Amino acid sequence: MRPMRERWPFALTPFIVLAVVLDVAGAPATLTFLSSALGIIPLAAVIGRATEELADRSGPGIGGLVNVTFGNAPELIIALFALGSGLHEVVKASLVGSILGNVLLVMGGAMAAGGARRERQFFSGAAASAQSSALMLAATAVVLPAVFELAHGGGLPPADAQIIDYSGSVVHLSVVIAVIMMVGYAALMLFSLRTHRELFNPPQEDSERTPWPLRQSVGLLALGGLATAGVSEILVGSITDAARSAGLSQFFVGAVAVAIVGNAAEHWVAVTMAAKDKVDLAVNIAIGSSSQIALFVLPALVLCSTFIGPHPMALLLNGYELAALILAILLAVQVTGRGESTWLDGVQLMGVYTVVVITFAFA
Repeated sequence: MRPMRERWPFALTPFIVLAVVLDVAGAPATLTFLSSALGIIPLAAVIGRATEELADRSGPGIGGLVNVTFGNAPELIIALFALGSGLHEVVKASLVGSILGNVLLVMGGAMAAGGARRERQFFSGAAASAQSSALMLAATAVVLPAVFELAHGGGLPPADAQIIDYSGSVVHLSVVIAVIMMVGYAALMLFSLRTHRELFNPPQEDSERTPWPLRQSVGLLALGGLATAGVSEILVGSITDAARSAGLSQFFVGAVAVAIVGNAAEHWVAVTMAAKDKVDLAVNIAIGSSSQIALFVLPALVLCSTFIGPHPMALLLNGYELAALILAILLAVQVTGRGESTWLDGVQLMGVYTVVVITFAFA
């Protein structure tokens, strides 16, 4: 039997049903938000347990990839709905916020939790560097359209904008760059799952415990992902009204609140795995999720916007998003390149995230 510290999240399972009931009944946004936020915790625990079992059987690389894929599915679904409503800047803010949250908050929390009782933790620096280098492609892909727009007399989106109808060359440039980004992500998948699979799946120590069957692990991941998508949609719908009553901007809601909630399952898994000294899996989840969002989800939405919503979405970020994203990616490259971490690394990453959040609140 698992210890109590791993079983307590399941006591919150009734909040899943309560969130649905409150949403259907049109209850106050604050109550709906709290119940759905608590309801995500047991779902995150289910996804975490299934991921751990899958990683024990197939290695941390594949286990982390499957986890981030199911973890990012709700975010992609929510973004598509927002795209159809023309909320382009909210979509981009939530995706940038997810990248920042994974690189700074999740990886920072994992390193702090894992290093709390250990002098240092070691992970595959080569695997982490490959993921971090992929993020450099994403940084280039979002910086150059901004330079192009500014060089041609245009401007970046203001932080309080919801939708801006960019047209002409910058839209065409965005589509071309989006295709290149997706090709880069496909190359990363080929590298990690086929040609250099051993870097992402180092030999595992034999365990006395028999892992779950593969079908059971994948089935629970799929079920947990679908349930998380439903509860996340309820939460996102309520968090906007709750944030407005608190005087927060939609930019802050998208970049911070929605991003944290949308990735709650991945946050939970990465921190708990690092605490168990499975830091390879934790780093794969944090960096892998960021690279998937940056090189697959974001460009996919740019392409989808050509036929969903009022007009195409240009690959242009506002100044706050650009600065925070570049700094976060540079930090990820520097921290993961060593192949080892301490609790101080984690505290400093979370400190940077706190500075970003405070700045976004003032934007």
